[in-house]
Amino acid sequence: MVSLTESVVFAPESALPALGFVAGGIALGTVSGLVPGLHANNFALLLAAAAPQVPGPALFVGAAMLAAGVTHTFLDVVPTLALGVPDAAMAASALPGHRLVIAGRGREALRLSALGSALAVVLAVPLALPMTELMVAVYPMVRARLPLVLAGIVLFLIVTERSNPARVGGLLSFLLGAGLGWLTLDIEPSAPLASGGVLMPLFAGLFGAPVLIEAIDGAGVPEQADTAVTTPRRTIGLTAFVGTVSGAIVGYLPGVSAAVAATVTLPAVPNDDGARGFLVATSGVNTSNTIFALFALVALGSPRTGVLVALDSTGVPLDLPLLLAGVGLAAGVGFVFVPVIGDRYLRTVGRVDYTYLSVGVLCLLVVLAYLFSGFIGIGAFCASALIGLVPAMVGARRVHLMGVLMGPLMLGI
Repeated sequence: MVSLTESVVFAPESALPALGFVAGGIALGTVSGLVPGLHANNFALLLAAAAPQVPGPALFVGAAMLAAGVTHTFLDVVPTLALGVPDAAMAASALPGHRLVIAGRGREALRLSALGSALAVVLAVPLALPMTELMVAVYPMVRARLPLVLAGIVLFLIVTERSNPARVGGLLSFLLGAGLGWLTLDIEPSAPLASGGVLMPLFAGLFGAPVLIEAIDGAGVPEQADTAVTTPRRTIGLTAFVGTVSGAIVGYLPGVSAAVAATVTLPAVPNDDGARGFLVATSGVNTSNTIFALFALVALGSPRTGVLVALDSTGVPLDLPLLLAGVGLAAGVGFVFVPVIGDRYLRTVGRVDYTYLSVGVLCLLVVLAYLFSGFIGIGAFCASALIGLVPAMVGARRVHLMGVLMGPLMLGI
């Protein structure tokens, strides 16, 4: 564990090489964020496996890994909106965000997400130190009662459904997800990629495949309207703030994803349009989580995200000034890339027959499942895809499927 006030002295003449490494990380994070269904944790493990072969100081390699992770949290909204295939962190906003695209407001949705992520970075840096001190103080108590905390969150998600049938459906979805996690999370599959795992096929099946299956006979992405953001600035700012604070919880509490945190905290913000508020809040949680998790690693010596696990495994010196500078640069680039690349992504998808596109992306997800988890991954993907269809059938939110992680943690597995 390292003191939050300690840092490694950074020589000015190293600025240019460090900038080059961060730029490389931004490029990798851009590519990974745009690949449908590629979970940030899987990507981080690939980076960790490749890091020892990269020539250069470990600190610069670590800055590149962190920049890649931050950029990924900005860009992963693009396939979420255009195709409905989120990484797990964007699961809560997948359906609401996709509704905006179908209504022709996809370009606005991209900008709302970029604003949510960018404001989260701006707010998280000054909040990180006091939030870290608070969480360090209460963490032992929370950790000792983690199953009860998670059970309370699950109960809240269920009772806030709109109707009794939806509440029953939410409970069913949670139990199915928890059972799937109990059966699969401890599996260590033999796969072509050494840094694989079952998370990618599980999340792609639970949150991506159902949307693609439901859209096979759909009309696809319509022409998108102008870029005007209709949500008041004050609402965006407050929603981003709540998302940022929620990111601290995600950064410290095992099993609570950005999707779950955004869903729990959304009722606390003024919001006239649930889809837009959901998008800003989830994007804020998703991005600020990386910053708070970095401080959690420094303060507690315990990594909470895939990127930080990768960073920790490579023995990177925890030089907060340099690493945070890389985060800031990656955030600035990501803020620009989301609308610039996202608009083109939406236009390209809109020109393609959606039946062929949906089938093609489903095939890509199967290939990724095999690469990361072998034939076990393909089985996990198919099983999770079937379970992923349940919430829509019973009128419940898909966020209950996060039971795939929360359920086993509640049981202490």
